[in-house]
Amino acid sequence: MDINNVLLLAVFFSFLLAFVFSMFGQGGGSVYSPLLILLSYSVLISTSTSLVLNLITSVSAGYVFYRNKMIDMKASFMFVPGIVVGAFAGGALSKFVNSSVLLWLFVFFLLILGAKMGYTYWEKGKDNEDEPLPKLSTGMYVLIIVFSFAVGIISGLLGVGGGILIVPFMTYVLKYPTKSAAGSSHLIISFSALAGIIGHATSHRLDYPLIAITGIAVLIGGNLGARFSLRVKPKMIKAGLGLIMWALAGQILIKLLAFM
Repeated sequence: MDINNVLLLAVFFSFLLAFVFSMFGQGGGSVYSPLLILLSYSVLISTSTSLVLNLITSVSAGYVFYRNKMIDMKASFMFVPGIVVGAFAGGALSKFVNSSVLLWLFVFFLLILGAKMGYTYWEKGKDNEDEPLPKLSTGMYVLIIVFSFAVGIISGLLGVGGGILIVPFMTYVLKYPTKSAAGSSHLIISFSALAGIIGHATSHRLDYPLIAITGIAVLIGGNLGARFSLRVKPKMIKAGLGLIMWALAGQILIKLLAFM
């Protein structure tokens, strides 16, 4: 395929993915990497570029959530130390690590959690958006640090921001309202993505032209998606996230089976 056509496709799908994923508190890295790989970019270029696009999307969308007071700053910054250390380590080691086993575990996790998130659309009961933010115990803070480090490793290795794990964790474990979890996730993702980028930069060269042209697309798409999400019901956000998890699991599974 002609290089110009490849770039046009990369720009179009980057905008579309940023719009959709920013609605669910994610940077879109879960799909940016597979997209770029399908467009014939190398794995390392795809994962590092994906992290940059994650950062841009999260900052753009996070600003919208911040203005609408849907980010718990204190809880968000509890994730930062662990996720930064983990993401930097994952990014630096990505050139040397075979992630096949991790991807298989990721597939099973996404299938199970996607089913749970999707089920909430038919679940009876009111959404928890009007409830106050939960008070976290010392034990929960310790759990956050451990969890965030693990998410950071995964983020750096696979080129994902981690929102696909953070939002369900905040919603089901920490008992946060869905939209507050989505908003806080953007702030957390921005730190993990930045740390992962630095980790990748220590081991290989980034594709700056690709980053620049797709970065503009996700900047616009992420901002528009975040604005649209404020008009969507929380249950629809959870159900949509569940479907995205299944789609991602299917993509990863196809990739793994192709190399068996």
